[in-house]
Amino acid sequence: MLGIYGRALAGVTVVPAARKVGLFRSEGLPERRLELDNVEVDRHHLAEYDRVCGFRLRDELPPTYPHIVAFPLAMELMTAPTFPFPAIGLVHIENRIEVVRPMSAGEPFSVKVWAADLADHERGKQFVVHAEASVAGSGVVWRDASTYLSHAGGSGGEKSDKERSSARSSSEPPAASAVWEVPADVGRRYAAVSGDRNPIHLYSWTAKTFGMKTNIAHGMWTKARCLAALEGELPDAYTVEVRFKLPIFLPAKVAFSTDTREFAVHDAKSGKPHLEGAIRTVAS
Repeated sequence: MLGIYGRALAGVTVVPAARKVGLFRSEGLPERRLELDNVEVDRHHLAEYDRVCGFRLRDELPPTYPHIVAFPLAMELMTAPTFPFPAIGLVHIENRIEVVRPMSAGEPFSVKVWAADLADHERGKQFVVHAEASVAGSGVVWRDASTYLSHAGGSGGEKSDKERSSARSSSEPPAASAVWEVPADVGRRYAAVSGDRNPIHLYSWTAKTFGMKTNIAHGMWTKARCLAALEGELPDAYTVEVRFKLPIFLPAKVAFSTDTREFAVHDAKSGKPHLEGAIRTVAS
């Protein structure tokens, strides 16, 4: 993963120049699928992931765990010369996971990753990185769709009416079900188990290099932490969708709110939204 992030960092300056001489695809997503077969879960690693995210230590995989197995493939895809956007600078704005059935640490599985659904966004372009996990004899048991925003080609100006409306609707957060202290090192701890070593998550100084005021929590850590809080209430088959709002600058104190199958995370003091999500049961 360090080599992949090296390519990603190089792409911040190399990709725009290379496109001018026709070395890179100027538009469209590459028709490429990456696969990893016969994945065997390391239970020690699973336990470390559980601890960082707040899940109970058990053999059943958390719904977000296959995402970190698929993540190196996603990064390989997004740092390839044929990919139209530099990986560093992409903003993860939404994530949707479908659990077809629970997965056990004792069953090997295969992962497939591809990019699709390139579309215009108010502030640039967006696309979706899809992932699937399959188990022999069961077929696809888990699906993941991460939507990324690239500001390339966007106005970068004032917020759209849709964004202003969304901000207003989130101005009064729901009552807190719990308040969490998020330590300054959670980005480094999550990076160690997930492989996502984007500099904006690691240290204040590395984040400032990329224009942040300090390092921020991973969006997928925040989603995992919410699902850990709901762990005893999750059905066997469901989808869970989240929209990532404002970043969590570390360290932080955040409030978690839940009402039936809706949940949210907001700043405990200001009420500014960090994440909004919903769980939907899938009929068997």
